[in-house]
Amino acid sequence: MRFLLNVIWLVFSGFWLFLAYLVLGALVCLTIIGIPFGIAAFRIASYALWPFGRDVVRRGDHGAASTVGNVLWFLLAGLWLAIGHAVSGVVLCLTLIGIPLGLANFKMIPISLSPLGRQIVPSR
Repeated sequence: MRFLLNVIWLVFSGFWLFLAYLVLGALVCLTIIGIPFGIAAFRIASYALWPFGRDVVRRGDHGAASTVGNVLWFLLAGLWLAIGHAVSGVVLCLTLIGIPLGLANFKMIPISLSPLGRQIVPSR
């Protein structure tokens, strides 16, 4: 079932979100200060491409630098990505088949708002 949901996700939402995160990651990697943000965007891009069967958890070793970075991320990119996930989630929830996909979009909003200090792990 996960494979089928991931394929449907890839067609309707995942590929476009993947591209958005890749472009954003490439843009922020242009500066040395933005490289950690770019790495986080690339990590989220892989999750946005194939989300079912994986979860996002907080890392235990994140500190004050991650918090400051998340505030900067929120102001510069996170809010816009979260709005994109919310809009995509609402549109996908309009159909019966799209409800699990819309819920997956809503599940991605917290990581799009604050990606630093988080890790993507396989679901149990």
